Amino acid sequence: MRWLITGAGGMLAADVLDRAALTGEPVLALGRGELDLRDGRAVRDFVSAYRPRVVINCAAWTAVDDAETHEAEALAINGHAVRGLAEACGLAGARLLHVSTDYVFDGAAASPYPEDAPPGPVNAYGRTKLAGERAALEHGHYVVRSAWMYGARGPNFVQTMIRLAEERPTVDVVDDQRGQPTWSADLADYLVRLAQSELPPGVYHGTSAGETTWCGFAKEIFTLLGADPARVRPVPASAFPRPARRPANSVLAHTRGEPIRHWRQALHAAWPVLTRGRRCSAV
Repeated sequence: MRWLITGAGGMLAADVLDRAALTGEPVLALGRGELDLRDGRAVRDFVSAYRPRVVINCAAWTAVDDAETHEAEALAINGHAVRGLAEACGLAGARLLHVSTDYVFDGAAASPYPEDAPPGPVNAYGRTKLAGERAALEHGHYVVRSAWMYGARGPNFVQTMIRLAEERPTVDVVDDQRGQPTWSADLADYLVRLAQSELPPGVYHGTSAGETTWCGFAKEIFTLLGADPARVRPVPASAFPRPARRPANSVLAHTRGEPIRHWRQALHAAWPVLTRGRRCSAV
C-alpha cells in the first residue's frame, strides 16, 4: 500500500508520517511547496502519477480568528482544495481520510455530538471546514473530526501552559468551554488504523475519550509540572474576547470505530515527549 500525506509542515502530519512509516510501506509527505492543493490540475496530475492507495489530508487553514476576516482564503484551503483532492483520489482509486474539526458544531448541545449530528458552525473557520467535510463525503471518502490537539512539534495549549507556569504566579484559563484534549500522536495512530480497516467511508470522531474544560486541562498540566494547580484560575470565555466565537460544548461522541484512550491517560503518556530537552521550573 502506498501512502500520501498532505500538509507535511504541520504537527499532525509529522506524527502521521512517523506512524505510517511503521507499516513498512512507501510513504510520501508533501507540504504546500511541493504540492499546492489549491491547484486542482496539479493535484490531479500528481495523484494520477503517484497512485497512492491512501491519502491522509492534514493540510488546513487553522488560524481560527484570522478566518473571520479571511474566509475566502480559508475556504480555498479548507473547502475547495479538499473537493479537488477528493475528486483526484476518486479517479485514482485512492482512499482519502480528511481531517476535520469539532468546530463544525454550534456548541449548544447538552451532551456529546454523535457523528450524524446536524452541523451548525458558529464561526468562519467552522464553515470552511464543513465545506471540506461535505466535499470529501460527496465523493465517498472518510472524514475524521478531532479537537483540542497538542503535540511535540508545534505551538499548542500544552506548550503555552508550560511557558506561562514558568513566567507567571497565576494563570487565568477559560472554564466554560468543554472539549477533549487529543494528542496528535494518538490521532495519527487512529488515522492509520482507520485507513487499514474495513470500516466504510463516512464520518468518524478521532478525539480522546472523556472531557474537560480548558481550565481542567491546564490544571492537569500544572500537576504534571509539579506546580500547584490552584495557580490556574477559572474564568469565563467572556474574559478573553476574540474575533471568532467558540462553541461552549464541542465534546464528540464515539459511536463508530475504535475510541482513543482517555485524554488524561494520553497526556501522561505524552508528557516525556512534550517536555523532552526542556527544563521546567514552574514549582
